[in-house]
Amino acid sequence: MLSLDQRVIDQGLLWLQQGKVIWLCTVLHSWGSAPRSPGAMLVADADGHWSGSLSGGCIEEDFLARVQQGAYPRASERVRYGAEGLAPPVQLPCGGVLDVLVERLEPQEHSLALLRAMQQALSGGPLLTRYITLGCDHEWQPLAQGAPLPSIRYDDDSVVLPVGAVTTVLIAGYSAVASDCIRLALMLGFRVVVCEHRDAEFGQLQAALGSCENLHCVQLHPARYLEQSGASAGTAILCLTHDPRVDDLTLMEAVHTPAFYIGAMGSAKNSQKRLQRLAELGGLSDQALARIHAPIGLPIGSKTPGEIALATLADIVRVRNGL
Repeated sequence: MLSLDQRVIDQGLLWLQQGKVIWLCTVLHSWGSAPRSPGAMLVADADGHWSGSLSGGCIEEDFLARVQQGAYPRASERVRYGAEGLAPPVQLPCGGVLDVLVERLEPQEHSLALLRAMQQALSGGPLLTRYITLGCDHEWQPLAQGAPLPSIRYDDDSVVLPVGAVTTVLIAGYSAVASDCIRLALMLGFRVVVCEHRDAEFGQLQAALGSCENLHCVQLHPARYLEQSGASAGTAILCLTHDPRVDDLTLMEAVHTPAFYIGAMGSAKNSQKRLQRLAELGGLSDQALARIHAPIGLPIGSKTPGEIALATLADIVRVRNGL
């Protein structure tokens, strides 16, 4: 299952390949109750077709009408929705305000190369930083491996726009809870990597989920996978087997990565025992142990695999959103 932003770029690339001019729009900043966060994208063609969303439905109709009337002829410009006296003068029904970057892309090799690079970045490839001088063309550069993705910055003359992969959920070992976490993570548009070295469990994983976009199954111990491949700052690592031979070893590797979320399933009593083992046998410091969410997930009294998955993914979203 592709994320909404991936579908936006895929559609824009298809239209460019068909020889169409497209308008690529990106939310730069939002105030009040504007429903789409910075970085959200929409792409449209001159015929009024579109993919994506800027406001959850508040301004799309107005934007598309303006495109069909010949608006936004410049290579790039910044417009504001929702504030009186600024063009275009549209008040969002939800009361929010949006600053939006609007780019007009011709069906040329430079535009095709840009969208292909964005497509790769959103699919887990090299991260990008885009540099746009308003009214002019656009450039981009890949980030060095391991470098953090910068934040969006803009003023009256220019925009710095990061492009990175959707949140990755790395699941260490397959279980009933893992199965529901995988399904829910894919529903949310996350990229999911499942590491399972045990033959029986790996067979169950393949039988249950098969081939799916944004799902990558690796027959390798998750600790070894982390040792070899690491994890980015956009990754959540979930230990969901109750088997210390899987969970404990994975956690010992996970705390040495910049992953934004590390969690392990278990009761409060068992979680405390796990943390003691990791301190005594794994030599983990108090600072490292503090990074581990154990018990995993929001405290909603979850009991069933589905409820635990719901609590876990909700907690991941909470932490990712800085709450």
